[in-house]
Amino acid sequence: MESLLGLKYPVVCAPMGGVAGGRLAAAVTRAGGLGMIGMGSAGSSSALRRELEIVPAGTGIGIGLVDWVMRRSPDLLETALAAKPKLLAVSFGDNYDWIEQAHAAGIPVAVQVHDAGSAEQAHDAGADILVARGLEGGGHGRPVHQRQEALRQTLTATDRPVLAAGAIATAADVTDALEADAAGVWVGTAFSACLEALSSAAHRRALFAATGADTVLTSTFDWAGGFSWPSDIPERVISNDFVAQWNTDHDDRSAAAEDLRRAVAADNESRICVNAGTGVGHLTEATSAAQVLMTLCGF
Repeated sequence: MESLLGLKYPVVCAPMGGVAGGRLAAAVTRAGGLGMIGMGSAGSSSALRRELEIVPAGTGIGIGLVDWVMRRSPDLLETALAAKPKLLAVSFGDNYDWIEQAHAAGIPVAVQVHDAGSAEQAHDAGADILVARGLEGGGHGRPVHQRQEALRQTLTATDRPVLAAGAIATAADVTDALEADAAGVWVGTAFSACLEALSSAAHRRALFAATGADTVLTSTFDWAGGFSWPSDIPERVISNDFVAQWNTDHDDRSAAAEDLRRAVAADNESRICVNAGTGVGHLTEATSAAQVLMTLCGF
C-alpha cells in the first residue's frame, strides 16, 4: 500500500459523511496518513466542491462516496473524478462500473467488503485496495463478521492490499491488524472527535461519554431522515433517547423526522445521530488529527 499511495504511515482516515471534511482530510495527510473527504447519505457535488476548496493545493487526499447516493446524483462521481484524488472509494453497492471510469482517469480505487464473497467480487471488478470492515465499525456496513474474521476471509480472496476496519482505536489494534497481514488500517471513530473534524459540540460530548457497550446497530436515523439505505446495511451509533423512542415498523415517520430536525438544530446529544464503533471508549478529549495518528502508530 505504501508504494501505491506513498504513505508514511499505513493509516487511512475513513470518509465519514458529515465528519470527514476537507480540513480533517488535509490534516491527516499532512501528518503522514491518508485523509479522505466523505460524502454520506446527504452527499452532493456542491458539498464535495465546498470541502475540496478547503484542501491546500498539492495536498493528496482521498474521496469516499456511497454507491446509492452517487447513482442518485451522477454529477457527484464526475466531481470526485475531476478532483483527481489519491484514492477513490465507493462503498455499499454491487455495481462496479465506476471502477473503469476511475482507472481511466488514473485514480486507484478502494471498496469496502465484509466477507470472502464480497471480497472476490471487488477483486474481480478491479479494486486496487480492499477494506475488510468488521461489524465493530461505526456508521454503515453489513454486520457479518468481526474485524479479524472479515480480514482473514478477505485476504484469502485477493492478493491486493487489504485494510482492516472496525474498532481500530489503539496502537495495539493497528499492530494486531498488521501482524494479521493487513497492509494498513481504515480508521473512523478515532478521528471523529478531532479538532479538524466537522463534528458538532454535542457530537463530541456524546463520543466522550460513550463506551462500546453503548453502541447499537440500527436503521432508525435513516428511516427518520428518509435515506434510502438497504435494509441489510444498518449503522452503528451511540444509543440514545431518539433510538429508544421511535419504532420504525409502527411509528409515524413524519413525526420522527420533525423530532430529528429539531434535535439537529438544537445540537442535542441525546437525540442526534452519532456514529461510533465499539472502540469509542478510548476517546476522552478532542485532539489534533496528527496526535491521533501518532498515537495509533505507537508514538
